[in-house]
Amino acid sequence: MKRTLSFLLTAALSLSLLAGCGPKTPPVGGSAAANPGSVSASSGQPEGPSSEDASLPPNSSDGFTLPKVMVLSGPTGVGAAKLMADGEYAQEHLEETGIPMTPDGEAYIVDDITVATDNTQVQAALANKDVDIAAIATNAAAALYAKTDGAIQVLAINTLGVLYILEKGDTVHDLADLAGKTLYAPSNTKGANPEHILNHLLASTNMDLAQVKIEWLTPQEITAKMSSEDAGICMLPVPAATALMVKDSGIRQAISLSGAWEELEGSPLPMGCVVARTEYIEENPLGVEAFLSAYEKSIDYISDPANSADASALVAQYEFAPNDKVAAKAIPQCSLAFVTGQEMKTTLEDYYTILFQAEPKSIGGGLPYDDFYYGVD
Repeated sequence: MKRTLSFLLTAALSLSLLAGCGPKTPPVGGSAAANPGSVSASSGQPEGPSSEDASLPPNSSDGFTLPKVMVLSGPTGVGAAKLMADGEYAQEHLEETGIPMTPDGEAYIVDDITVATDNTQVQAALANKDVDIAAIATNAAAALYAKTDGAIQVLAINTLGVLYILEKGDTVHDLADLAGKTLYAPSNTKGANPEHILNHLLASTNMDLAQVKIEWLTPQEITAKMSSEDAGICMLPVPAATALMVKDSGIRQAISLSGAWEELEGSPLPMGCVVARTEYIEENPLGVEAFLSAYEKSIDYISDPANSADASALVAQYEFAPNDKVAAKAIPQCSLAFVTGQEMKTTLEDYYTILFQAEPKSIGGGLPYDDFYYGVD
């Protein structure tokens, strides 16, 4: 199910213009408005609307097309909650006064933000040009780049490791303890980042993967089993993991898979990212920069402990978490990030190399070329 909200993205008053496709093989041995408006590139100020006409003007040659955005309903979307709230505020301000402003009184851009429940929805929306910018799993981004012959680029890493092994009991303290046990895992993650991460980490223990029996269940089935049984082990991402521990105090966090990854690989675990259609980037460099500026501010706001109460309310309001209590506990574990440029490229290439060795198809058959990475020469 999708939710669409008319939203406005804050933009800086002055922005500078930004001055091979398909996957490559890694080196051997390598580890809302109905009609979008425009913002003037010369003045940095919105072109209309007047107080007499609150509808948005058509695009103009000196402006940029406002981006249509999609985020996932899980942790990959949490960082956008403040952005969405600012958009609702500004839309109300526009309708009431004819002067659309964010609560901070900043310049704005306007379009729709859609919340999707699955990576395949996001991939399809990008491929069909239904959205311009989207938050998506990192492996899904690479696979889509390969499938579309370079029709998308990655703008930023927005989510690091959010996977946890939970236990009702006290027998699992490291990955080797999973040998001979049954692990419940979300069926919607089979073939995606979580499965490849788990298999890579289990293999690092020299364990035969067959020693761990994995049952692929829906998140609802996992919750029911963990709550009703006297003992159980599962793998879940935040905030689903947080919600389960809040619901049943007998369930504990046994292993942080992101912590295990960093200990093994010496680098962060990049699970979520923001991408844009290459065509949109080339035609609307100001639109991309405006979005990134607004999105970074949204992530900073949600991540700041000083904003915990308000941020938790927003994350619950947009249904990224079931309620404020769960949101408050989940946000610090969502590993929200905003990593761009060369650091982004290095982190993703390290990760993609490992995924290629584990399952080449998970990233489209090979490592993305350099043109996949936005803002990197």
